[in-house]
Amino acid sequence: MSKVAIVYFSATGNTKEMAKYVAEGVRDAGAGVVMYTAADFRAVNCRIFDGIIFGCPARGNETLEENVFRPLWENCKGRLYGKRVGLFGSYGFGGGVWMQKWEKECDEAGINLASLSVICKEAPDDTAKKELRILGAAVAGR
Repeated sequence: MSKVAIVYFSATGNTKEMAKYVAEGVRDAGAGVVMYTAADFRAVNCRIFDGIIFGCPARGNETLEENVFRPLWENCKGRLYGKRVGLFGSYGFGGGVWMQKWEKECDEAGINLASLSVICKEAPDDTAKKELRILGAAVAGR
């Protein structure tokens, strides 16, 4: 059985809500899932998972959260080779530039994303919920 971690930062609760739907997709694909806040996950734990799905909302000028999430991400990036990886997050304004930058960063680091990234404005609507489940299943290997 595949084992997937969902690691997220959520300031307002929207990205946490998104993580729940990602977890549903992982479970529906028959994989095990463990959810972590960014503050609770350690980069060394990357080795015990077949796939890792990271969630972070857009902050400030459409960037990843700098105090908790960015340092964790920097420590994890080099440990993701050969892993199935996915990205998701919410935003309040703008149009997703932070996700485009994050995807480019993955590409430059040689991280192969297992699925299209999922973004939504504020809380996930029905379309986002479906896409989040698909993301979870894709990283789970289905």
